[in-house]
Order: sequence, then C-alpha cells, then structure tokens
Amino acid sequence: MNTNAAPELDIDDSAELPKPRTGMIRIYAIPLIGFAVIAVAFAIGLTMDPREIPSVLIGKKVPEFSLSAVQGRTLGLSDTDLRGEVSLVNVFASWCTACRQEHPLLMDLAKRNIVPIHGLNYKDKPDDAQEWLDGLGDPYTRTGADINGRVAIDWGVYGVPETFVVDKEGRIAYKQIGAITQKILDEKILPFVKRLQNEGDAK
Repeated sequence: MNTNAAPELDIDDSAELPKPRTGMIRIYAIPLIGFAVIAVAFAIGLTMDPREIPSVLIGKKVPEFSLSAVQGRTLGLSDTDLRGEVSLVNVFASWCTACRQEHPLLMDLAKRNIVPIHGLNYKDKPDDAQEWLDGLGDPYTRTGADINGRVAIDWGVYGVPETFVVDKEGRIAYKQIGAITQKILDEKILPFVKRLQNEGDAK
C-alpha cells in the first residue's frame, strides 16, 4: 500500500458555479450600449455630405429684412427685392477663403445673364467688403451689408459661403452650403433655376 499517494478529493459534479447577479450585468451593459449608439450615429454622420443639410426654411417665404447697400454700391437688399423673378442670394465675406474660390463662377454666371445674383455680405468691415468687390469684380445685382449677422441668422445660415435659390413668390427653394463648384452649378443649381423659371412661365 502506497502511503505517499495524494488523497482523493471528493468533487461533487452536480455543484453549480455561482451565477452573476442580473443587476450587475445591466449596470455593465449600459455603457456598452451607449457607446454602440454613439458609434452608429457617428458612422452615419460620416456618410452625410454637410452641403446636403436641409434648411427648415425650404418652401417658406424669405424672412423679412432690409439692408443698406455695401459701401461703394447703390442698391441695398430686402425681402421685397426677392419677388417677381427667380434669383440667387449668395452669402459671402471678404475674409472667407472659400468665397474667393467660388467668386469666378459667380462672375461668369452674372455675365451669362441667366439669373440675377444678389449678395448678402456677412459680418464684414465696410472698407474690406468694398475693396474685395472692387478688386475681384462685382457679380451682384443688389448687395446688402449684414454687418452684425442678424439677417443671416434669420436665413438659417451655417457659415459662409452659402447660396439660396429663391422663387418668384419670394420663397426659398434650395440651399447650397459651402462653395459653389462648376459641377454643383451645372448639375444642381442651374437645373433648379431653369425649372422654376419654366414653371413660372407656364402659369
């Protein structure tokens, strides 16, 4: 008989391991669920083009406003000026780099005389705005000086540049966030303008 053999342990196979408490599982799951929701929302946000953010003013009359002309110009801009014909309202500023990038397209569009373009000059110094338009050219029929930015806020402007298509009844029909490119102009803005112009002619 081997007296050095290790004693056998009496193990009960039917014994169950202690179960984790349900409440503890829920507590640990809450942060994980929250993280998952945030991750999904972030992933969806990455797929969205910020230029496609809809405006709550689409289909509504432009806000009531009246702005004096930009320094060096004679025609200011008000809501009553945006009735009777389809037009564009371009929000710009001399300090805006993207505005400088899109400006040649606005100049070319103005020369083609397809649609009147009006300028909403956002939070600019009068001298700077005048120098900017005198130096780069002025594509605008009317230009309002929104020095304190109040009118732009009423229009729901996120930043500059932005461009709005306004129909003959003075309703905002389309909003472009960010600089206009030739592609955006040819594929979105001008077809929209022409359709509105044709709808008005049909009436």
